Amino acid sequence: MHRLPQGRKEARQGGRFMKLSRRGFIAGVSAGALAAGTARAGAHKRFRGYPGRMGLLHDTTLCVGCRSCEFACTEVNDLPPPTQPVGDTRVFEKTRGPSDKLYTVVNRYGGGAGGSPVVFRKHQCMHCNEPCCASVCFVKAFTKTPEGPVLYDPSVCVGCRYCVFACPYYALAYEYGNPATPRVVRCTMCYPRIIKGQVPACAEACPTGAIQYGPREKLILVARERMRKWPDKYYPELFGENEYGGTSWLTLLARPPEQLGLPADLPYDPLPNLTTNFLSMAPLVAAIFPGMLGGFHAFAKRKQKVAEEKMRQHEAELKRRHEQEIEKLERRYRSQLEALGEQARKEYERRLQAEQKAAAAGGGKEQQP
Repeated sequence: MHRLPQGRKEARQGGRFMKLSRRGFIAGVSAGALAAGTARAGAHKRFRGYPGRMGLLHDTTLCVGCRSCEFACTEVNDLPPPTQPVGDTRVFEKTRGPSDKLYTVVNRYGGGAGGSPVVFRKHQCMHCNEPCCASVCFVKAFTKTPEGPVLYDPSVCVGCRYCVFACPYYALAYEYGNPATPRVVRCTMCYPRIIKGQVPACAEACPTGAIQYGPREKLILVARERMRKWPDKYYPELFGENEYGGTSWLTLLARPPEQLGLPADLPYDPLPNLTTNFLSMAPLVAAIFPGMLGGFHAFAKRKQKVAEEKMRQHEAELKRRHEQEIEKLERRYRSQLEALGEQARKEYERRLQAEQKAAAAGGGKEQQP
């Protein structure tokens, strides 16, 4: 039976996590910094989502990695079909993310040297109840609809890509083909289809029933019933029910989220709510920032001067030592040369004396009768 880690159990209080992980903190800081130009740092009420909104449930225990959802998505969005055909398992050799050519992708987890069972998970925009992409967009290009999807208006987008960086699920992509018409691309949850009463293309194409479409509240009940019936089969949390305020995409996990490429230990508060505390400091920061900047500049200049003075002293010391070493070498070579010269002089005198003695001895022999 899958069980929640002890740390996560203790972290629950009042229906949400009181502990904010490092990833959640960084995401909150990032979103707060990006939204500071437009958001108000007042009290932020929890938005529980539009009643009756729709959602999708992905059961990872039923997914076989056929990627029919990828092909259906490209077809309804007028995108070129995936380059790897159905059945080509080489596509799973690396983990992929959504792109401007594929709004949804299927990745494989496990099955390596450890022998863990293979699990497939679909990756796309999660369509959050309170989307962080909308909170950081200063031109209001994103809108959460009562039906469930988060919509994007490219006509007002300026291409800043704050939304791409702020998304905690790495589900947004950016088109680089035409810089004159910047556009963020992502799963639309097939909004043009669902407002006509149709099913999203990925759910319609799934041959195993791993993707189910319907009212979000009913999908949550379906997921809970499956977890109750088969506790050994599922991780005991429905991902997307509460994380960062909840999402329209729900995922029944066969393993802990971190083993399937999902962030773990996420708080239940929406990201825009987490940014409130950060944004409330904006006026104070704006007031003290000029003085702080001037102080940092003066400190940096003094630090640079001190460093330059130390460098000059170091160079002077090196030069002095170099000159001393040269002087020592010169004295040593001079002494050696003098010794060699003295030795050569003595050798010359010794040979000269020997030659003189030899010459004198030869002359004396010639005078004898």
